[in-house]
Amino acid sequence: MADSKKASSLLKLLGLSLALILFVFPFAVLLLNSFKENKEITSNPLSLPSTLDFANYTNAFNKMGYIYAFSNSLIITTLSVLFISLFAAMTAHYFVRNNTKVNQYTFLLMVASMIIPFQALMIPLVKIYGSLNMLNNKWSLIYMYIGFGSSLAVFIYHGFVKSIPKELEEAALIDGCTRTQTFFRIVFPVLMPTTATIAILNVLWIWNDFLLPSLILVDSQQRTLPLSTYNFYGTYTVDYGPLMASLVLTILPIIVVYLFAQKYIIQGVMQGSVK
Repeated sequence: MADSKKASSLLKLLGLSLALILFVFPFAVLLLNSFKENKEITSNPLSLPSTLDFANYTNAFNKMGYIYAFSNSLIITTLSVLFISLFAAMTAHYFVRNNTKVNQYTFLLMVASMIIPFQALMIPLVKIYGSLNMLNNKWSLIYMYIGFGSSLAVFIYHGFVKSIPKELEEAALIDGCTRTQTFFRIVFPVLMPTTATIAILNVLWIWNDFLLPSLILVDSQQRTLPLSTYNFYGTYTVDYGPLMASLVLTILPIIVVYLFAQKYIIQGVMQGSVK
C-alpha cells in the first residue's frame, strides 16, 4: 500500500515536472535569444549566448518607444479592467435581484454573445467606428474592451451574487443605506475574490492583445507594447535580437503582476467550484 502511494506520488511529480518544463521552455528560449545577434539566433536558436550583451535591450527600449507604449498599455488595461469589473458586478446584481423576464432574456443574450468570434465583427467594427472618426484613439479602444469583456464578467458575477443572502441587503436598507450604498458597502466587498479573478484574467487578455489595438491604433504615440514589437519587422528581414528583447520587455510586467496575484486566482477558482 505504501509502495503504491509512493509510486503514485512519483508519477504525479514527474507529470508536474514535465508540464513545468513545457511551459517554461518557450520563455527560456526567448530569454536566451534576446542576448544574441541575428546570425547566432538563425544558426542555432537553442544554444546558449556567447556573451551577455544588453545592446538588444537598449535598441528595443529606444526603437519601440517603451515609455509611451508602456504608459498606453497601463492606461488602457487599468481603465478597461476597472470599468469591466464595476459595471459587470452592478449588472449581475441587478439581474439577480430583479429577476424579471426581460432581465432573464437580456442575461441569456449576453451569455450567448460570448460564442461570436471577434473575427466576425472586426471588419464592420472598423468600418462603423472609422465613419464616426473614432479610430486611433485609446478611449475608443477602452470602450470596446468594456463591451467585449463585460459578458463573461457578468456571467461569472451572476453565479456569485446568487449565493449572497438577500437578508444582508435588507438589513442594510433597514439601517438607512440606499441601494447604491448597500451595493458598495455590502455586496461588492463580498465579491472581492471574484473581482480579483476577473481583473487578473482581463489584465492578461488586454495587456497581451494585439489584434484589436492593431485595428484601432495607428499613430505610433498611441500604440501599446504588443503593437510596438512590430517595429522590428522589415519588408524582407526581421531584426530577431531586438525583437526577442522587446518581447521580454513586453511580457515581463504582466508576469510580475501574475506572480504576485496568483493566489487570488486560485482562491477565486476554488470558491467558484464550491458554489
